[in-house]
Amino acid sequence: MRVLSKVTITAGLVYLSACGGVKEQATPDGAAAENAKVLVKVQKVIEQPVEQLIELTGNVQAFKSNDIASTVPGRIDQIFAEVGDHVHKGQMLVQMDRTNLLQAKIQLQNIEKELARVDTLRRMGSATQQQLDQLTAQVDVAREALRNLEENTTLLSPIDGVVTARNFDAKNIYPGTPAILNVQQISPVKVLVNISEAYFARVKTGMEVKIRLDVYPDKVFNGKILLVYPTIHQATRTFTTEISIPNNDMTLRPGMFARVELNFGTMNHIVVPDMAVIKQMGTNNKFVFVVENDIAYQKKVEIGRRDGTSYELLSGVDNGADVVVAGKEKLLDGTAVTVQR
Repeated sequence: MRVLSKVTITAGLVYLSACGGVKEQATPDGAAAENAKVLVKVQKVIEQPVEQLIELTGNVQAFKSNDIASTVPGRIDQIFAEVGDHVHKGQMLVQMDRTNLLQAKIQLQNIEKELARVDTLRRMGSATQQQLDQLTAQVDVAREALRNLEENTTLLSPIDGVVTARNFDAKNIYPGTPAILNVQQISPVKVLVNISEAYFARVKTGMEVKIRLDVYPDKVFNGKILLVYPTIHQATRTFTTEISIPNNDMTLRPGMFARVELNFGTMNHIVVPDMAVIKQMGTNNKFVFVVENDIAYQKKVEIGRRDGTSYELLSGVDNGADVVVAGKEKLLDGTAVTVQR
């Protein structure tokens, strides 16, 4: 029995070994490797001129804004303008109660009379130079107080503009805040935008820009850079630029949402189809796959502006590279591929 058992086991092992040998010979090594490759489609990318446009957003603001208010609390006698009125520089807008002003004028007249009297006495030797100097100083103070009261009793518009707010009525007691009226210059208007520090050396005063507004979707407004702020915001790595826009017909109004386009000419950059770009989930990182010698390599890229169905690449891919445009979903860095031409 023992001998038969050994023979049976030995025969079985020989049979299994023979079967395994037949399986290994069924699929050639080269065919298996070829079947393991991922089929991809590529497109050769080249440098080409790309318009260097940047698009920014901001809000239309008044070119100048002035609060019409008195530094001296008191009763408002009359208000000569209403919200929406167009006013001119130097136009009277508010008349405050004149009681304090009249008292200041009488006080100044009395001091001036006393000064003249003391000056006459000094010439006669009956008054001292010190007395004259003290009265002269009092007159100077009284004149300055009167000038200040005049400015705060008759309130004039400092600019040509439009009244945009009225917070009090005639005969109200004015406590000092808020302003009685607000006047804004809205011809021209301005837009403030924050630009990446990468463009700091290229942004100059006088540069022309295009502005579009959602409220006027079919119109393009032309503006110019009026002011470039000299510092960079550390938190955002941006700098502020002030853009002036003519507004003779008063079409633009403060508060409107604006889209600003700056054109820096053209530069030669690689352009890739948008279908080649992969965005890494949870980050701002973007990649493409480049095929070299039938191996797909993952390349991190820096994206510029989009133009239709293509992206401008600022870095990451060489000129003339074969970039995967189809089949990238199955790729990892270093995956063997079969290129579909």
